[in-house]
Amino acid sequence: MTDDTIRGFLKENLSKKRFVHSCNVSEMAAELAQLYGVDAVKARFAGLTHDIAKELPRSEQRELAARCTLNVSAIELESPPLLHAIAGAQLLKEKFGVDDEEILLAVRYHTVAAGGMSDLCRVIYLADLVSADRDYKDVKKMRKYAHMSLEKGMLEALRFSVCDSAEKGNTIPPCTIEAYNEFALWNKSKGKKGENYHE
Repeated sequence: MTDDTIRGFLKENLSKKRFVHSCNVSEMAAELAQLYGVDAVKARFAGLTHDIAKELPRSEQRELAARCTLNVSAIELESPPLLHAIAGAQLLKEKFGVDDEEILLAVRYHTVAAGGMSDLCRVIYLADLVSADRDYKDVKKMRKYAHMSLEKGMLEALRFSVCDSAEKGNTIPPCTIEAYNEFALWNKSKGKKGENYHE
């Protein structure tokens, strides 16, 4: 498998806007990886492929997700917007022979996060949220947080995600709650040392 093979597949299976987004996430992932001592080659690849299954037919996403063994919850399988990340990890494994579990997990968790994620997984989660094409209201603030520390970035990103999902009445997967609790506890421990980052 070569980078050209992956790029060819992405160009054929993603809209121009989604392909540009994927390239932007790849670049941001490499930037954050260098900042935090993460393998930049892995980060660039995981960032490029994180949405590889995003625009596949929903039925194909469901089939791929159903075969994924990376701790998939029933709530995720019942939430169509979350399927693409799980399906993407499975597609990379089945079609492209990717067997690096850290990369597969980074793609799998880029939408929902999880407790105990590796630094690479954190980098991809944040890179997707703050890539150059993102233009939501608080994106500049989120970019600042992402460059402060992985923990601060994840705390604010998950706070934003959980609140947004709750306000919309959406379900929240157990892995997302676990991730939020992990970084909320991190923040509390900082507070005990006089370094609480809550703003």
